[in-house]
Amino acid sequence: MVESLNIDKLYKRCDCSKFGFKTTLELEDLDEIIGQARALKAISFGVGIKHEGYNLFVMGTPGSGRHTIVEEFIKNEAANQPIPNDWCYINNFDDSRKPISIELPPNWGSKLKKDMEELVEVLKSTIPATFESEECISKKQAINDKLKQKQEEAFEDIKERAKKDSVAIKYTTTGVTLAPMKDGKILTPGEYQSLSDKNKNEIQDKINAYKEEIDGTSQQVVLWSRQAQEEIKELERKMTKKSVSHMIDELKQKYKKFPKVIHYFNNVENDVVEYAQDFLPPRENSPIIFLESVLPQGLSTFSRYNVNVLVTHEDDKGVPIIYEDNPTYSNLFGHIDHVSQMGTLVTDFNLIKPGALHKANGGYLIMNARKLFFQPYIWEGLKRMLQSQEIRIETLAEALSYASTVSLEPETIKLDVKVVLIGERILYYLLYNYDSEFKELFKINADFEEEMPRSEENTLLYAQMIAMLAKKNSLLPIERDAVGRVIEYSSRIVGDAYKLSTHLKSINDLLFEADFIAKERESSIINKDDINKAAKERINRSDRIKDMIYEEIQRGTILIETDGAVEGQVNGVSIIDLGNFSFGQPIKITALTRIGKGEVVDIEKEVNLGGPIHSKGVMILSSYLASKYAKEFSLSLSATLVFEQSYTQIEGDSASLAELYALISSLSKVPIKQSFAVTGSLNQNGHIQAVGGINEKIEGFFDVCQLKKENHKHGIVIPASNVKHLMLKEEVIEAVKNGEFEIYAISDVDEGIEILTGKEGGVRKSNGQFPKESINYLVERRLKELAQKSKGKLSGMTKTRRR
Repeated sequence: MVESLNIDKLYKRCDCSKFGFKTTLELEDLDEIIGQARALKAISFGVGIKHEGYNLFVMGTPGSGRHTIVEEFIKNEAANQPIPNDWCYINNFDDSRKPISIELPPNWGSKLKKDMEELVEVLKSTIPATFESEECISKKQAINDKLKQKQEEAFEDIKERAKKDSVAIKYTTTGVTLAPMKDGKILTPGEYQSLSDKNKNEIQDKINAYKEEIDGTSQQVVLWSRQAQEEIKELERKMTKKSVSHMIDELKQKYKKFPKVIHYFNNVENDVVEYAQDFLPPRENSPIIFLESVLPQGLSTFSRYNVNVLVTHEDDKGVPIIYEDNPTYSNLFGHIDHVSQMGTLVTDFNLIKPGALHKANGGYLIMNARKLFFQPYIWEGLKRMLQSQEIRIETLAEALSYASTVSLEPETIKLDVKVVLIGERILYYLLYNYDSEFKELFKINADFEEEMPRSEENTLLYAQMIAMLAKKNSLLPIERDAVGRVIEYSSRIVGDAYKLSTHLKSINDLLFEADFIAKERESSIINKDDINKAAKERINRSDRIKDMIYEEIQRGTILIETDGAVEGQVNGVSIIDLGNFSFGQPIKITALTRIGKGEVVDIEKEVNLGGPIHSKGVMILSSYLASKYAKEFSLSLSATLVFEQSYTQIEGDSASLAELYALISSLSKVPIKQSFAVTGSLNQNGHIQAVGGINEKIEGFFDVCQLKKENHKHGIVIPASNVKHLMLKEEVIEAVKNGEFEIYAISDVDEGIEILTGKEGGVRKSNGQFPKESINYLVERRLKELAQKSKGKLSGMTKTRRR
């Protein structure tokens, strides 16, 4: 008979005597990231390779420290890389709707902005001074005097010629008056009326002719005035250009390496010359204007000369590392703001705002993949820009062709960024299989481990990591035995005595809570009891449902028997997972057998409460029974299996061993000890396979046995391959030590039969027969009886048909 496990198999303790420190204050900071060698190698490769499409997808369990590790690693790698260039937007003087992008060396964007601001300020004083200079005023006066003289001469000539034709011309502020003359005097109305009609007509013809000539001359004067104004404007242009050119030339010399900037300065110079009047102070008695004048392009007076520095790296060291926590369309790709002016929304290039792609350009952009996919249309936009290697600023409505209003069309910006997505494995595999573009854009995946080997070397490194977490979070120092308890806790949460968890959040949370407990008792150090109490409190906060179920078992509402022996009935153990807490719940499994067609009916499946893996486990039972007992005769069995008082979905095959023992008991009519529970998965050859949640299952049955308060021994049968996973709580270990609870590890079905029934399973002899009165003998005999009855029944039916 298989012996029960010794207590040294139930819990792997940390040997704290190998720690050469008393508290974590004595430990040096860890200079490496432990347990993630594969992922770090992938990240290093992804960061180092510069070709298109080599972006990274970092996958693993949330809370494993992926974000922190990735940021720290990239930060170290990026520190020695060259600082990327600045990006600016400037006004397009040809079409203000299409601002121009300019790329400049680091910090030069701010310099250009400052230089343009200083230029505008200087022009505000220089241009008015130029226009008020004696040279400018005298030349303007000369043009005006010339116009006035020309105008006077033209009208005087008409006046003299009219006088010779006896027509008087008088120029007044209200217009021109023409009247007939005689002997140098204007005729009175009476004198005019006394003239003959012929004379009147002659005089009127002369007056009309001179009116037409005056009108023609007046039109000519308007043309002369326009010409004079053009001459004045040209004078102003020349004077402005003369005063501005040397300042622009200085800037051109400073930025001579950047052709696009030189072209911009030429446009600025031309625009200043064209709109020099904007730099003049308002005239006295002119109406007050509260809004800046608006030019034909739609830009305000001086804002058109601004430089919109979109991204600058003035104080940065190394390349930018941007983590975008809220990757909306505008946050990621940038946007264009609008302002209200007199009830109308207007915008210009100064209102272009950068997105995370702009800020990370030349460096690294880190995003949470799940958050990215929660935002509509973001993924398609990101792929489009990574493929084109350009950033295009547009609203979501414009991207979807829904926009009906006119907005800006900024020139695209060259994109050179390494995108790092952090998400769950399922997201990566879904994208890889269902998005053909994903595999071309994210060619590197870094898969974070959830566990690491619990070797002596790793245990020492883990202690350093615990010390680093304590220092980083300003926690109390942790004593040596407490560090050992944290390491044991790490093995427990990963469910393996020979592994350590790399889920840093779980370790961090435990340390936070232990620190709080230690401070409450006014201690200056975290000890082992603080860690134990923190671990228990974490369970106590979440086990309300467990206590409720166990209470119903204790009260007999849920029927679980832990005493006596019952035919066709066995205690299984299921796992209830509440997300932040899981526990084992004993469950009664019963089997009934009778003559039939070789079917084992899973009642859970029939009522849609059993999942496919559970159904697979039940089907394996039929195969096992046939291969072990009915190789030479038909399996004429009809059996039903049920999880009693189960009202929820059941999934998994960890109860298939318990179900088999229930069937064997029913067939052999030998009762099973109810003081035992069984868990384990079965294959067709009768080998026992490991199951998950082994610690919770053992503790679940143990807790129920304790509630029953029966004064006899209890125990559980588990797969031998699960022994390495055991990290049981102290109460179970004490019960085993005191002989109150037993744990048996088996690798074959027959090993468990003797434990559960007290009878030998039985091994076939050389004659092919099982030993008499062994369990296997009884099962085989019962199956043969069913086969004979089935054959006889079939024969009787055949005779009846013949008759």
